[in-house]
Amino acid sequence: MTSYESLAGSGSGPSGGGGGVSGSACHWLKHMKLYRVGIIIAACLLLVPFVFYYLLLNDEGNIPSNDIHRSRSQLETLEEISPLKAADLKLRIDEMLRIKGTVSLELRDLEARRQKLQSDIGLYNQKIDELKQELARQQTELERLKISVEQAQVAQREAVLRNTPELALPKPLISASVPGANRPMPVGHVRGCKMSTCFDHSRCSLTSGFPVYLYDPDVSSVVSGGFDIDGFLKTTIKQTLGYNAHLTSDPKKACVFFVLVGEALPEQEMMRNSRYGAANVDGAKRLTASSLNVTKLKQLPYWGGDGRNHVLLNFARRDLSIGTGNVFRNVDTGRAMLVQSSFEEAQFRKGFDLVVPPILGPPGGDVWQECSPMLPARRKYLLSFQGEMNVQNQTSVVRVDDEAETVDDFILEHLKEMTSGRTQDRFMLQFECIPATEQRNPSTVRDWSLCGTDNSRKSVLKEATFTLLLAPGGNSVSSTLFQARLYEALRAGAIPVILGGDQMELPYAETIDWRRVAVSLPKARITELHFLLRAIPDADLLCMRRQGRLIWERYLSSVQATVDTIIASLRDRLGIPPKPIPPVVAHSVFNASFVPLKSDPVLDTEPEESLGPIEPPYPSPAFRRNYTAHLMQSREAWNDWADPFALYPQLPFDPVLPSDAKFIGSHMGFRPIGKGAGGAGKEFGEALGGNYPREQFTIVILTYEREQVLMDSLSRLYGLPYLHKVIVVWNSPKPPLEDLRWPDIG
Repeated sequence: MTSYESLAGSGSGPSGGGGGVSGSACHWLKHMKLYRVGIIIAACLLLVPFVFYYLLLNDEGNIPSNDIHRSRSQLETLEEISPLKAADLKLRIDEMLRIKGTVSLELRDLEARRQKLQSDIGLYNQKIDELKQELARQQTELERLKISVEQAQVAQREAVLRNTPELALPKPLISASVPGANRPMPVGHVRGCKMSTCFDHSRCSLTSGFPVYLYDPDVSSVVSGGFDIDGFLKTTIKQTLGYNAHLTSDPKKACVFFVLVGEALPEQEMMRNSRYGAANVDGAKRLTASSLNVTKLKQLPYWGGDGRNHVLLNFARRDLSIGTGNVFRNVDTGRAMLVQSSFEEAQFRKGFDLVVPPILGPPGGDVWQECSPMLPARRKYLLSFQGEMNVQNQTSVVRVDDEAETVDDFILEHLKEMTSGRTQDRFMLQFECIPATEQRNPSTVRDWSLCGTDNSRKSVLKEATFTLLLAPGGNSVSSTLFQARLYEALRAGAIPVILGGDQMELPYAETIDWRRVAVSLPKARITELHFLLRAIPDADLLCMRRQGRLIWERYLSSVQATVDTIIASLRDRLGIPPKPIPPVVAHSVFNASFVPLKSDPVLDTEPEESLGPIEPPYPSPAFRRNYTAHLMQSREAWNDWADPFALYPQLPFDPVLPSDAKFIGSHMGFRPIGKGAGGAGKEFGEALGGNYPREQFTIVILTYEREQVLMDSLSRLYGLPYLHKVIVVWNSPKPPLEDLRWPDIG
């Protein structure tokens, strides 16, 4: 017996009987095959779906028949549909379709109402945004108006406290009568004339405008019999003076009286068109005869007995021979001022008489074609000279001083040695004319005559860096030949080197700074000439050449330039401001009767910060320095700006006050930033004019067939502070359309 069997049989009584049943079960399981267990499990799995299906069918059968929530399976069961339900199906379908249509209409109505409400909400939101922007814009405008009121109050206080007159164009104060008759001045006093002793200032008020009266040379001739004034000069002088703003035809208003004295030539020479034709006149006649008739001069209708405020004009043009051009030598001209090219030392009254160049240019117009190129700085020749010294006849009345002749001989010898010396510099020094010039008439002046023609001399000067100008000998402070050489040198761009410049008077020396144009040396420095010319750098060479070109073009080049410069020099000497520059009015595209159409301004959608106070149109300060500009900046006007002929409303060169002056006494017209404390954008926007006197600006727009772009640009200028006006330059041959609407910019 095994252990299991012994264990099973060991029980007795009731307990032992139970143990026998359990033991038999275990014995059965023990002897059951494993495959039988698998079959049982598979059968259970197959029975489970059928049980669930049966339960589901029972659940559907328990649902009430009147329940509207039916499943599709029940509706599709044909046996569940009774004959009564089938009859009512069409009615029920129609009812459902009617209900569906009603619901659809209600839904569409609700959707339309919803969309309308949403649209209204969007419009109201947009309106709210516009109102907010308008509120911000109005607040900005209110701030600008407050600032404008403050600025207006400041302007009112300044107007009350103003202690200087408001300057503008001066009112002319002119004379009302012709000069009265005075006794002639003694000859000794005449030779010492000054502006303070020989000029009548009562006829030339500061506000007179310096009126000039010209005696008609055909009516009031002052030349002697057998002589006549050059026809070219008579015609061009009257014509060019007619273009000058200072000319007056009323002698009662005149400040000065111009008398054309020359150049007067013998009548037989007037038929010739040669510049040197006058040299062929008989020498004895030229020494004894004078072209000026003093009797006719003193019989001029407004001479006044002593010739005060008269200006005698003697221009050299055709006769450039030695010793000519000085018709006032040993002539009593009273208190009249002399204007010519040739003066002797005892004759010239510095600060009273005026040295002018000869008339060698055209009547007027452009003269730049006559000029040479500025570059290169150093030309072919370092120094050039062409001239010939006429030997004086032994029978001359006046002998040349031996010492002066010795100095001139030494200068010539040194110049010849410099030419032949060991140097790489090239010179063009010609002391004898080839071909020889005509024999001139005897003269008391040791001077150098011109060689060749104007074109031949110009060709040499255009290739010379410097040109030598030798001062005439004797007691001459200026000669016609010397002034002609200076004219030709500046025209060709050759820098003048004046040897003996300490004894010479240059044209318009009171106003023109000749140190910026020419090299002036005494004759004693002839041995240092070459060294000095080599020491000048290229930059200074070009600066002097450019300044010489400027002086020549503005003051020497033509008859118009000469006449205007004479008037400007005399006016500047008297301290009288020039005539104001005439305003130029642009021609409007529209005629007087046309009213252009206006369009409403396009406002910015985004409010901007305040750009500044609003103010009425305020013109720029004009003509505030009428009587001080020529005092403080006369040298600049003559030598830098080269325009002393007109008075301008303002200049970019006007002096400005220092930064602290506006807080200590000079506060009129200033609006300091933050009252002097400075600040950021807000303070700068509130300051009308900032740290400078207030001023408005003008916008200039150039357009060409771009109407819409132009209108858009103009519309953006609406409400722009500090704007005075807008000028549209219509640069198109087609006029703007009549129906073109111009934006209103305020």
